[in-house]
Amino acid sequence: MLHKTKEEILKNAEEENVKFIRLCFTDINGDIKNVEIPRRELENALDGKTMFDGSSIEGFARLQEADMFLRPDFDTWLILYWEDNTYGKVARLICDIYKPDGKPFVGDPRVNLKRILTRMEDLGFSTLNIGVEPEFFLFKLDDDGKPTLEVNDTGGYFDLSPIDGAEDCRRDIVLELGKLGFNMEASHHEVAPGQHEINFMFSNAVEACDNIQTFKLVVKNVAKRHGLYASFMPKPISKINGNGMHTNCSLVDLDGNNAFYDPEGDLELSDTCRYWIAGIMKHAKSFTAITNPLVNSYKRLIPGYEAPCYISWSDANRTALIRIPATRGNATRTEIRSVDPSANPYLAMAAILSAGLDGVVNKVEPDDPIYLNLFNCGKEKRKEEGIGNLPSNLGEALKALSQDEVIKESLGEHIYDKFVKIKKNEWDEYRAYVTDWEIKRYLETT
Repeated sequence: MLHKTKEEILKNAEEENVKFIRLCFTDINGDIKNVEIPRRELENALDGKTMFDGSSIEGFARLQEADMFLRPDFDTWLILYWEDNTYGKVARLICDIYKPDGKPFVGDPRVNLKRILTRMEDLGFSTLNIGVEPEFFLFKLDDDGKPTLEVNDTGGYFDLSPIDGAEDCRRDIVLELGKLGFNMEASHHEVAPGQHEINFMFSNAVEACDNIQTFKLVVKNVAKRHGLYASFMPKPISKINGNGMHTNCSLVDLDGNNAFYDPEGDLELSDTCRYWIAGIMKHAKSFTAITNPLVNSYKRLIPGYEAPCYISWSDANRTALIRIPATRGNATRTEIRSVDPSANPYLAMAAILSAGLDGVVNKVEPDDPIYLNLFNCGKEKRKEEGIGNLPSNLGEALKALSQDEVIKESLGEHIYDKFVKIKKNEWDEYRAYVTDWEIKRYLETT
């Protein structure tokens, strides 16, 4: 990435007739927030002088600690070409949150990820490369412009138009992302009707998380332009596949080499990679509350719909939690298949990185790779193979998180306390809610 300067941003804003700038950040829930300023305030913003009320953001600060400052990352300057340019162009900068005393705010998920990356660097690694495969549904809108659960096509995996009825929309998304500098790898129709996937090239962890947040905005805005609604909800429709966000990871050493590759190792994997795999498996139950943070996330993590339910790894088994794609050399990586796109990416990557590093530091040996079809494998056979389960609901996941000091520390005390409070409230609300399924099932039979 070419590093931008303050002067370059100010010049570009003038040349492109940028009139408004969105100073964006992400809250604990993973929602994108922003403060919009006119261009005349851009220089002050670039100097980190834009203040906002942190107490109004869930999980950020108390009333007596409300004042916070937005410190932009210059490299995230983007002109938002999909925006209405009637009043001039709109640009954005992604910001870190700072306190009035000049210290980073520990409740900022992006700041927290940087903290864990510093620990990674202290252990002798220069970069965590991340590549994600986010999935989403495209739904039709009703007469009032509200999203329905009616998909706009009947396509399946890799189908073409006219069966794939959203080909134009997907291409439009790819074109808009290209204007923003995304390096696209592939786009295609996914397995379920109305479901799609667009993959972009890997990048370092912070940039990858920034890209995920930008990607969601682009997808939703372009879908709206096509009269559709894009949803990243993990399981919006029962009995078909849900939305995942397979997360590919690799560590880079201080010499710029892929630390997961060893041509002499078993499966051409290095010891570092094997220890990383073991760390991910060791902490998988605990970080699931973070990588799969919604009540709805656990409707996806059930057998039969291509989402992993069991803690295992393999080089050739798509029912495993961790898969090692076939490519080697600089492309050697671990694919963690449980993550879904509702996750706060900054928190998810911090938790995954901490889990993997714990395995590396303690040289934890992984179990043997699994080649069984785990969806067709009985409970006794899985027990015999020593294969554990991922949590089956958000309540179980929060309990596992509370018992794992490594993953708790990956969030820091502030984020952990706020995150758990928010999620426990969500789980309690769900447990108290009587669903339509229960009414249909029991009202006339009891």
